[in-house]
Amino acid sequence: MKSLRKPFRSADKGALKAAGVALASSFLITGCFDGSSSSSGSDSSVNEQLFPADGTFEATIRRTTNGVPHVKADNLASAAFGAGYAQTQDNVCLLAEAIVKARSERAKYFGPGQDDINVINDFSYKAQKIFSGAEEEYPNLSSETRAMIEGFTAGYNKYVNETPPGDLPGECRDQPWVKEITPVDLFAHYRIVGQYASGALFATGAVFVAVPDGESPLPTPAANVTGTEAKKQESDLKRMVANAHIGASSQTDFQDIGLGSNAWGIGSDMSEQGKGALLANPHFPYTGHRRLYQVQLTVPGYLNANGAGLLGTAIPLINFNENLAWSHTVTTSRRFTLYELTLKDGDDFTYIKDGEEKPITSETYQVEVNTGGPTPLVLEKTFYFSEYGPMLAANAVTGGALPAWGTNGTAYTYRDANASTEKLLDTWLQMSRASNLEEFQAVFENCGSTLWTNTTYADDQGNAYYIDSSSVPNLSGAALAVVDFKRSVNAGYNQLFNSGLTLLDGSKSRDDWVEGECNGLVPFEQRPQMVRKDWVQNSNDSYWSTNPDQFLTGFSPLFGSEETPLNPRTRIGISMLQNPMDAGFADRAPAGQNGKFGAIDLIEVIYNNRTWYTDMFLAELRSRCTTIGATPVNLSAGGTRTVNTACDVLQSWDGVYNTDSIGAHVFRVFIANYREDFGTDLTVPFSAADPVATPSTPTASNAGTADDTMLIALADGLEALDSVNIAYDSPLGDVQYYQPTGGVPPGGTPTTLGNPFQWHGGDGSIDGAFNAIGVVTSPVAEDTVFPRIAPDTISNTAGLSDQSGEGWQMARGTSWHFGLEFTDQGPVAYGLTSYSQSSDSDSTHFNDQSLRYSEEDYRQFWFDEADIESNLLANGEITITN
Repeated sequence: MKSLRKPFRSADKGALKAAGVALASSFLITGCFDGSSSSSGSDSSVNEQLFPADGTFEATIRRTTNGVPHVKADNLASAAFGAGYAQTQDNVCLLAEAIVKARSERAKYFGPGQDDINVINDFSYKAQKIFSGAEEEYPNLSSETRAMIEGFTAGYNKYVNETPPGDLPGECRDQPWVKEITPVDLFAHYRIVGQYASGALFATGAVFVAVPDGESPLPTPAANVTGTEAKKQESDLKRMVANAHIGASSQTDFQDIGLGSNAWGIGSDMSEQGKGALLANPHFPYTGHRRLYQVQLTVPGYLNANGAGLLGTAIPLINFNENLAWSHTVTTSRRFTLYELTLKDGDDFTYIKDGEEKPITSETYQVEVNTGGPTPLVLEKTFYFSEYGPMLAANAVTGGALPAWGTNGTAYTYRDANASTEKLLDTWLQMSRASNLEEFQAVFENCGSTLWTNTTYADDQGNAYYIDSSSVPNLSGAALAVVDFKRSVNAGYNQLFNSGLTLLDGSKSRDDWVEGECNGLVPFEQRPQMVRKDWVQNSNDSYWSTNPDQFLTGFSPLFGSEETPLNPRTRIGISMLQNPMDAGFADRAPAGQNGKFGAIDLIEVIYNNRTWYTDMFLAELRSRCTTIGATPVNLSAGGTRTVNTACDVLQSWDGVYNTDSIGAHVFRVFIANYREDFGTDLTVPFSAADPVATPSTPTASNAGTADDTMLIALADGLEALDSVNIAYDSPLGDVQYYQPTGGVPPGGTPTTLGNPFQWHGGDGSIDGAFNAIGVVTSPVAEDTVFPRIAPDTISNTAGLSDQSGEGWQMARGTSWHFGLEFTDQGPVAYGLTSYSQSSDSDSTHFNDQSLRYSEEDYRQFWFDEADIESNLLANGEITITN
């Protein structure tokens, strides 16, 4: 294995010591449980691998480099207890707000919210049975899941109870909503996580305004008011409904949930050690509940896994153990289906299925709204349900492509494949405990699901494995044939399908999900998957192109499309795997000198900052720049301008997106415009036989003239840079950065938190960067109501701020990431959490890894006992505790 290019520096330890690290590197925490949840069913005995026999949770937390906790305990519940405590230390405000959300209490604590979103969300989550469903399902959970949930909950509660409210971070200091939680509260949060790619898409208004045409969707105040107050209240409620209609129509792509990732599984044929290797590169938000948090959980003889999970999860979700490792990428699969109901004549609340009448039922909920006065406003609203799930305002969702409820004898509803999360933690626990491929696959043979992700895997036996392990509805062959037929003959239906909406016929049981062995989900043997000894990969394209030497075909269209163009991240990724010794514009080849991959090679594949569009178009653009010289180029909006100054910068650009690269941002504004012309300007069309290289080749028509499509795109991009005074010869790091912001509770005015960091990488869709990062324009942290400072951006620039000199403020993308290889001594991994472990701006571990990411200074992931003990944090000194 090659030596580590940038080892952890003694200066880093000195910096920690100088900062006065107050955290003890190893400490013992204890807590209790009542014993009633030690097992499910009638067996009341305590499984001591899962729960402590005496009812006392006990865990040892050891923090190593950059504050990563390694939790060791004698049983699973105690390990989760330690994980909950450590995670709450680092992210208490985010966790507390997540529980408020899951309980439908945002309006109660934070008021109606911007555009009434808190009220709309609260009601929608009640209709989607986030909390009530958790209450109903909790008694049915396995002993393993209950051990993890109850342990994590106790760890959270211990930290909250022992920390004075005035000592909490600014986002939740002295706030009444930071309080003890119950296991059901935490489980309700998991139901939110489960529905990120399904029900959550309808929680911004589509469920809220789902009423028959002519019926009022307005909530009703529980207390009557009169006069001027009544008129204002009615006006406020009408505004709320209008906002819900806007929210319902805001989602146009129901497969795009704003998340992406790269993952490679390397088999024995392509790994340096002749074993397996893994690249894990999730592209997640830097803010909010979808931050990934690294932890190692060890229960001797039962579990030993190091990985990262979304905030609140009691076990990491992207893991490695002694024998195997995996990562996840968001799938192209569908996690819900729409149903068109045929209504009984004259009755909007009865539908006909297989000739029989079926009722549309209703439930009424209440939500408290903090209006700033001493007494909250209590709103009441009725929601409606079919046998499949909540009713939808399909006309609002589709912009009128589908009719309003009852206007033509139809109504619309949906069924959610992730409405239940009973097996969520069981799936990842079983994956983490597996020791070989057969055991790992058995998790999915037993109907395990990773909700909305693929799984890419490697092991110490040299296997590389891919499976779409998401929750996909299992439709019969007859139902799928009808879907295919409708797509072929009905352009409107096909347009809905391409936007992620699978519309089925609710009048026929033919279109019901085939329940089978997996409760309506596609079983293991019908899922796209492959095992190879060279490599598998996914970068959010469909299963079809996992490895072009073995295309996967013939699967349900609900898994995704086949023989369709690939995104640029997939193309650059496959290109690097197929050509491991070709460095492209980077200063190093993807693989080592022998053309094979080790852990260092894989982390540096991310950090080489190559982009597909640079490889494809830079040489041609440079040639056309030379031809045009100082001759003006036509602008698409009219007028002309020269491009020669920017062309000079592009001629000397190194072709990658490092912080010291000069010219990357000029190419970015070019490609952001030129990509709009791909359909008309590229002369080699997509070929399913060569999906990486095609489509390609700009037309030679008008090349190097004022009417050159490429040069016009460059000229348009330069106009944007000029408008905000961004110099063409600026290093990328001077105009692209990560700036943490916030620091205040909901409703406050956010501030910048510390200094910005120069940030390497590029936009995955627009730049075509493998190391994908991006701008976020939301005024709140992801999935939360915490205010953040967000830019207003210029179109066709990948998020360039419209404020002079500000550049690109990155807030999503490469997050927790690593390269790993299995060796004779066990797993070896290197990586970082780009935004660091803690969201508390006063923590030592708030931005320590952000600096490391900026400097491409990855760290080793400590796994075995000797390394953990040798790298404990304690004011820069090694400390060993029990």
